[in-house]
Amino acid sequence: MSVSELKYPKNRLRRTRQAKWIRNLTQESMLSSNDLVWPVFVCEGNNIKDEIQSMPNVYRYSIDNLNEVYDIASEHKINLIAIFPFTPQELKTKYGDEALNPDNLVCRSLEKLKSHKSDFGIMCDVALDPYTDHGHDGLLSDEGKILNDETNGVLVKQSILLAEHGADIIAPSDMMDGRIGKIRDELEKNKFVDTLILSYAAKYSSSMYAPFRDAVGSSKNLKTDKKTYQMNILNSDEAIREASMDIAEGADMIMVKPGISYLDIIYRIKNELKYPTFAYQVSGEYSLIKFGSQQDIINEETMVIEQLSSFKRAGADAIITYYAPEVSKFLKLID
Repeated sequence: MSVSELKYPKNRLRRTRQAKWIRNLTQESMLSSNDLVWPVFVCEGNNIKDEIQSMPNVYRYSIDNLNEVYDIASEHKINLIAIFPFTPQELKTKYGDEALNPDNLVCRSLEKLKSHKSDFGIMCDVALDPYTDHGHDGLLSDEGKILNDETNGVLVKQSILLAEHGADIIAPSDMMDGRIGKIRDELEKNKFVDTLILSYAAKYSSSMYAPFRDAVGSSKNLKTDKKTYQMNILNSDEAIREASMDIAEGADMIMVKPGISYLDIIYRIKNELKYPTFAYQVSGEYSLIKFGSQQDIINEETMVIEQLSSFKRAGADAIITYYAPEVSKFLKLID
């Protein structure tokens, strides 16, 4: 039988792939700068823009250099930036006291950025790991056990402090049970009724956080893992329970962290709970791409767009990524 005599099905899916215009029209998901949240690290000192060794092209900025951050976020139409502090070792204590200092790095950074009339929001992480001398997200007993309820009391105070300094979104990343409800109650009591809560509800105990811990200076302090409070990487139903509890307690949005290994979790939370869902392309995911591209193993631009697009396809409404300032350029390059 000749090729011309072969019978084909009536539906040829390649018809909608044959040209750019039809691919655009039938595209199911869309990635743009509107989807992106840019994490920014801040440090003490003056005129500092210090590249993080384990995260090429990611920097710690001194507060006087945050004008550059403002300009970049404005230029690339980034809707939200997230502030993370590199706390000096001498300010770290067993109880994370610096988290409640109204003159700490994050509070001063908020004041600096809020002095501009900007079109983007500012999110602040709520957890104690940048401030404790043991590197954990919560308070520890003498036996090394995380003290959930006692930690919540500190997280509530930290949240109010950040709201007082202008944080638009409070983002508890600590994974303590019950903290969302306590934070929401205190925000309401203090008239911060419009302050949003983005709960890191599905934060897994992942090996992909190592470069971030370098960036905030907690890696050398951390002597034990965080498996007693971060999620088991093998669990899925538990993520739904975590997210459902945090929604019931007053969270406005839900975070899944990390991203690329947990697309099923992003999909389940968005599909089953119908709630605004964020994904975090974490530091390890960023660094693997960056170092791989530097070795000419992969194409950086196409890999970044493919990964971020997979988050959108899975159902993420927004994506936290260190690539945020570059995504609009990458989209043009591969268009």
